Amino acid sequence: MAQSILTFCKSKYLDFAGRFSKFAIPKHQGNTNNQITILFIMQNIDNYKFAGKKAIVRVDFNVPLDENGNITDDTRIRGALPTLKKILADGGALIIMSHMGKPKGKVNPKMSLKQIVPAVSAALGVDVQFADDCAKAADQAAALQPGQVLLLENLRFYPEEEGKPVGIDKEDPNYDAAKKEMKERQKEFAKTLASYADCYVNDAFGTAHRRHASTAVIADYFDADNKMLGYLMEKEVNAVNNILNNIKRPFTAIMGGSKVSTKIGIIENLMEKVDNLILCGGMTYTFAKAMGGKIGQSICEDDKLDLALDIIKKAKEKGVNLVLGSDCIAADAFSNDANTQVCPANAIPDGWEGLDAGPETRKAFAAAILPAKTILWNGPAGVFEFDNFTGGSRAIADAIVEATANGAFSLVGGGDSVACINKFGLADKVSYVSTGGGALLEAIEGKVLPGVAAIEGK
Repeated sequence: MAQSILTFCKSKYLDFAGRFSKFAIPKHQGNTNNQITILFIMQNIDNYKFAGKKAIVRVDFNVPLDENGNITDDTRIRGALPTLKKILADGGALIIMSHMGKPKGKVNPKMSLKQIVPAVSAALGVDVQFADDCAKAADQAAALQPGQVLLLENLRFYPEEEGKPVGIDKEDPNYDAAKKEMKERQKEFAKTLASYADCYVNDAFGTAHRRHASTAVIADYFDADNKMLGYLMEKEVNAVNNILNNIKRPFTAIMGGSKVSTKIGIIENLMEKVDNLILCGGMTYTFAKAMGGKIGQSICEDDKLDLALDIIKKAKEKGVNLVLGSDCIAADAFSNDANTQVCPANAIPDGWEGLDAGPETRKAFAAAILPAKTILWNGPAGVFEFDNFTGGSRAIADAIVEATANGAFSLVGGGDSVACINKFGLADKVSYVSTGGGALLEAIEGKVLPGVAAIEGK
């Protein structure tokens, strides 16, 4: 098996080693830099011999489609290509599996992966075969020759993929029994998928935070020498490690989005690490109201006002520079064509709502971002889907690009942030753009990622 070495601050060792590998072996490097080197022992895709073998690879091909089934953003397909092409180049046969959408265990033609076969074929330069039923593909898999590719139908057409009981509420007295039964069915489903191949590769960081059949349970049916992370997964894990365990200061994190409640775990974890914390987007108005401001019709979590005040208090106690919106672009309707005005974020007229960060807020964002050496961005500063309300998000993106050019490590992650950076055509000017939304956030929050733990035998 291959060995990889990660070095990071001693204070993070116990947490990181406990979460990521039972194979972690500390090597004290003296006291000069207060660091420990951790030796991880696990299979590595670079060293694995795929020749003559069938590899089943979990990817995240949950790509957006238009009304005609055409792919509108192929980022996730392109992200998986290094792993897929490596297997083919080595002389292996390739079985690709993925989900698409949320069909909730039912067949839905609008979420069929058959729609993306031409695009995957073009990307790989190989005519991709298709299995209409992912659980009944044994014969097609067995017939695969080296260099050939088989794409399985949407895994989530089977409820066993997610392992959640269907058609029964959690309040039902029979729910626990139904859940237990489904977990057994999930094991059998995973066993079936595993039977198609000689080795398993997980390259789907976007689903690594879920213990699904194809992302975690399947790994139980391969020994340690025949399961591994793909290139994309390795890059994602390394990027998170750079953010959380290899911090170069100042460290600025930007958290956007509409709700404080969905980001509270991340905010609390980051509060222990960052020098500057920018909270923007719809969250702006919850904070403004909590501090006694008037926010008009702006989005607000009225039941989280005390939480907002608590975050302000904690930031002050920990010496974190908390940057909140001081002004905003307010609109008289939720529309790209609405009338607008610049006004204080805490003094929005009745009938108006804040839809973007104002000019003074943008300056404050830039002041916190430009000197940074480590940057994390998750969530836009406004309703960036409307072209007239992209200014705040664009100001963040421009500042991150400039800081990156000056030597900062910048990680952009989360669906909307990625959409922003792509919309502005700046994805190639930041250090790393994460393909994972929920997985990235849970990793940053400090949670175990089942998709990673399964490969490491935990």
